[in-house]
Amino acid sequence: MKNTEVTHRIDVEASAEAVYRIVSDVELWPLYFPPTIRAERVERFGSEERIQLWAMANGELRTWQSKRWLYPQQYHITFEQALPSAPVALMGGAWWIDQNDDGTCSVRLDHYYRAVDDDPAVLEFIARAIDANSRSELEHLKRAAERALREPEFSVDFSDVETIRGSMEEAYDYIYDVARWPERVPHVARLEVTENEPGLQYMSMDTRSPDGSVHTTVSGRVCDPKGLIVYKQTVLPDAFLAHTGEWRFEENEPGVITVTGRHRVILDPDGLAKLPRPPASPEAARQAVRHALGTNSRTTMARAKEFVEARK
Repeated sequence: MKNTEVTHRIDVEASAEAVYRIVSDVELWPLYFPPTIRAERVERFGSEERIQLWAMANGELRTWQSKRWLYPQQYHITFEQALPSAPVALMGGAWWIDQNDDGTCSVRLDHYYRAVDDDPAVLEFIARAIDANSRSELEHLKRAAERALREPEFSVDFSDVETIRGSMEEAYDYIYDVARWPERVPHVARLEVTENEPGLQYMSMDTRSPDGSVHTTVSGRVCDPKGLIVYKQTVLPDAFLAHTGEWRFEENEPGVITVTGRHRVILDPDGLAKLPRPPASPEAARQAVRHALGTNSRTTMARAKEFVEARK
């Protein structure tokens, strides 16, 4: 069986070091790469590491582990899926980041792969997924590296906390069971969720704002019943470049659960400028986002508290 190989390239007006920083730090990927819903480093030994990824591929939320070998002096990373799942039989590749004399750099992303039984239809499916995700990753990598100096000014990262007296399982289930949010959470007007694999949810939600307007969001969620739900908006409003978040559940003492709702947002300066009423400053934009998203999170957690404590 012969591997299929494919290459994608892009030029970036930033240093190779700046680009390598983003590619090497896998935990940043959900903020910068649209297909990636969640990413974490499982273990690391010297230059080798194992990572777990949850990402969209051809409209499906999938997960896998990869091994990576990092060479920071050469701005080079190789990778290979540790345990490919059908219909993928083999998947790997490499990042090559070359510094140019003018301070810019050139990025090359290689992939090699095989399909189970070399099925032509599966090969076509894999090819489409790699092409779409690679083009998206490279374009957003370029954006992220080129806006690095301004990014702190347009970044929002905050958390809200609620204490619930009851069981961890019931608190988690309330946030996990999004299909019932329209009847439980006042700002949710409609919600449709697909969960083809336990814990991997893809959902479309209509949220009602205080002024009566309704906004549609599409998100992927990775749910771990041990106490963590990670999510990412995959269809964004014009003023956002990225929006990720999490619900974290911790039992600090028997029967007392701390629920933390966290949001991380990168705002789009151009998108903000095009709003009917642009915010007066980046600080005003950050405060508006913090208020809107925080209000929804606090409302959801308050309803979870009422529900769980009433049952207790």
